[in-house]
Parts: sequence; C-alpha cells; structure tokens
Amino acid sequence: MTSPWPIRFDEVLAARERLRPYLTPSPLRRYPLLDALVGHDIQVYVKHENHLPVQTFKVRNGLSAVTALGPEARARGIIGASTGNHGQGMAYAGHLLNVPCTIVVPEGNNPDKNAAIRALGATLVEHGATYDASAAHCAELSQTHGLHLIHGINDRDVIAGAATMSLEMLEQEPGLDAVFIALGGGSQAVGALTVARELKPSLKVIAVQSEAADAQYQSWRSGEIVRGRPVRTFAEGIATGQAYDVTFPALKAGLADFLLVSESALADGLRELIRTTHNLPEGAAAGGLAGLRQVAAQYAGQKVGIVMCGGNIGVEALAKVLNG
Repeated sequence: MTSPWPIRFDEVLAARERLRPYLTPSPLRRYPLLDALVGHDIQVYVKHENHLPVQTFKVRNGLSAVTALGPEARARGIIGASTGNHGQGMAYAGHLLNVPCTIVVPEGNNPDKNAAIRALGATLVEHGATYDASAAHCAELSQTHGLHLIHGINDRDVIAGAATMSLEMLEQEPGLDAVFIALGGGSQAVGALTVARELKPSLKVIAVQSEAADAQYQSWRSGEIVRGRPVRTFAEGIATGQAYDVTFPALKAGLADFLLVSESALADGLRELIRTTHNLPEGAAAGGLAGLRQVAAQYAGQKVGIVMCGGNIGVEALAKVLNG
C-alpha cells in the first residue's frame, strides 16, 4: 500500500539545516486578552510567522526548495504560481541566492503583494482569473523556457520547509495539545502532521477553511479529491478551489478534525487578533483563531496553538475588514 505521507521527518531536519543560515525561529507567544477571548481556561499560543522575512511562513517553503537545488537548476532560474505569499517566499529566496525568479499571479491579484514580488527582483506575470489558471500557465512557461518549477504545494522540499514551523512550535512549547491551521494547499498542515507523528503523536492537528473556498474540506469529507469549487473568500492565502495530489492523502489520514468557518468569522478573527496581539495578520492568519473559537469547549483547559501564517494584507482589504 502506498504511504499517504509525502515527506519523512529526516527531510524536515535537513530542511531546517538548509534554512538555519537564513532564518531565525519565529516567536511563539501568549496574550492574556486572547486567552480571555477564547475562554474555557485554554492557553492559546500564537506562532508568529508574520515576523519572518516577507511576513509569511512561505519564506520557509521558498528557501527550502531553492536551497535544495543544484547549480544547474539555479542557473536556469525558477518559476512558480502564487496569489502572493508563495511568490514572495520564492522571490526572497531568489534574491538572497542570486537565482532568477518568475512568479505567475492571477489577474487582479493583491497589488501590494505584486509590488513586493517585483521589489525583490522577480519577474511578475499576471495571467488567469484564478490561482488554478495561473498555475496551468506557469507550468506551460516552465516547459517553454526551461525554468525549474517550484509548485506551492506538490513539492517535497516545499512541504519540508513548511514543517520546520511545527518543529519549532513543539520545541518552544512541548506541552501543546492541539494546533489549528488555516488550510490552503496543505503544506503547513501536512508539515505539522509529519512532525507530530515523530515527536508527539498525541498532538491534534485541526484544519480550518472558509465556507467561501471549501474544496479541501469537501475533499476530506468525501474521501476523494474535489476540484473546481468556487473561490470567493477575502483570505487570499486559503483561496484554493481544489485539493492536491501530494498533500491530500496525508490530510485524509492524519487530521483530527476539519472545520469550516464563515467569512464573517474570519473577519472577526482578524480584528480580534489585531486587538489582542497588536500584530497585523492577513485574512488566512485569522483561520486558526476562528476555528478554535467555534469548538473551544472541546479543548477546555488545554494548550492550543494557532498560526499567524502571514501579515500581507492590502490596505484596502484591511480597511474593509476594520470597517465591516
């Protein structure tokens, strides 16, 4: 029988060694106001991936993938599709390691994220109405121009990079009972499951997705990959319309639970994170808190982690949430 696990724990350790010269561990912090908001005597630990370079956990993914490449692939250049954060992570890695980088984004993508990608020296291509359309065009460009494709999800080195976040979390707080992770493609969640299997099998990994972009949830519930679901969420980091071949089997096998939250719950979570932590989260970064609040009674008295996966929200989007 084929294993559902796309990476091994030793690959996570190898990724951490490759990242060590470039990244320091992001903080894991508690906030009394946040504990009070969630209630039920839960100790809430916030993993601040928004404190990493380019303000997103995906800098781990990009650096892990690029540092794993040999000189010939680096010389050809790299390409990836993104709604912004994977692109920024790749562009940062390309800038740091002097590797030519091209990023394909959907038309109408977050202009601040587009500007950040360009500022890091990457070539930006705008194509398609959705991430999936951009990804298809990205694959074509990779073939046409001989560029090394770094898929944001279906890539072992990308997932290993994401897993270094959960490795840090358990080292910073070994007593964690559960972690709530907003789910887009699944690299964070699969990374957490990989680390938990090795270091703490009792750790519950709970995925959270928006009702307005529910393809991964529908796939998990049905047990089969669902594609072509509508994507209407303001949370760009989890705005995916399908499940993915590499990450889905592990999500199906390992998740303790999968929650859907409303757009209003995400917006409220974003506002509450700003109020209680005085950090700036993006929409996806509110997913963990929104999911935890929905089922908080089930985790009474426990130590629970949530992930502020990024802080790249546009000014207009932020104003709309704050005034909503």
